[in-house]
Amino acid sequence: MGAFEKILYEKRGRIAVITINRPQVMNAIDPQTSSELHTAWSDFRDDDALWAAVLTGAGEKAFSSGNDLVAMSKAQQTGDFSGGGHAAPFGGITRNFECWKPMIAAVNGYCLAGGLEMALCCDIRIAAEHAQFGLAEVTRGIIPGAGGTQRLPRLVPFGPALELLLTGGRFDAAWALRQGLVNYVVPAADLMPRAMELAERICENAPIAVRLVKEAAYRGLSMPIADGLRLEIEQSKKVIVTEDAREGPLAFAQKRKPAWKGK
Repeated sequence: MGAFEKILYEKRGRIAVITINRPQVMNAIDPQTSSELHTAWSDFRDDDALWAAVLTGAGEKAFSSGNDLVAMSKAQQTGDFSGGGHAAPFGGITRNFECWKPMIAAVNGYCLAGGLEMALCCDIRIAAEHAQFGLAEVTRGIIPGAGGTQRLPRLVPFGPALELLLTGGRFDAAWALRQGLVNYVVPAADLMPRAMELAERICENAPIAVRLVKEAAYRGLSMPIADGLRLEIEQSKKVIVTEDAREGPLAFAQKRKPAWKGK
């Protein structure tokens, strides 16, 4: 993988922790940061020993303020949009990245523009009480280009989503909780412990079953219910032949915790 300069990537047992490490610029994302994030996320996806991941930002002020506008302005002035040879999708995961392992966003402050778009790519979001959210691109003469116009209306009611997209306004963690954008709002000191606790709870379950559930849920969103039910049966057939599907009932009968193998 090589060394990382702008992120931190840790493996804590079954859990990967990815931290955007640019607190001096509110964890803004430049092309190199996107590239490093893509490398870390790809490693998480492909490492059979990792079953869940947590994404957060360094410091206490920001999860991510989104695109590094200084780097963007420089590219516009020089005409160099190559990103210094870094061609990863914004944030590493906002496009052309498929991963059926659970991904949790621990939102530790400002979660704006592309920062929110990265959080929207995660499956579960937990916010610190002081977190602020927004897609302000229209106030800068641009639009959300990393999935914001598509993922936000799929997570919160369409009217509030459009209001945020069209006004570029911000909203707080309490609003995000009411609208279902985040699952929990906790004191800042409890944010990472809560995210890790949730990741550990997920890791107590059979990993193949967890991934097939995630895949069925996401793919089913774009299907009529009849097609979704057929997909569910297909996923059930895939999981029932695994070693873990035999281990689960056996462990229950023997009154012990199951020993999942991911096979």
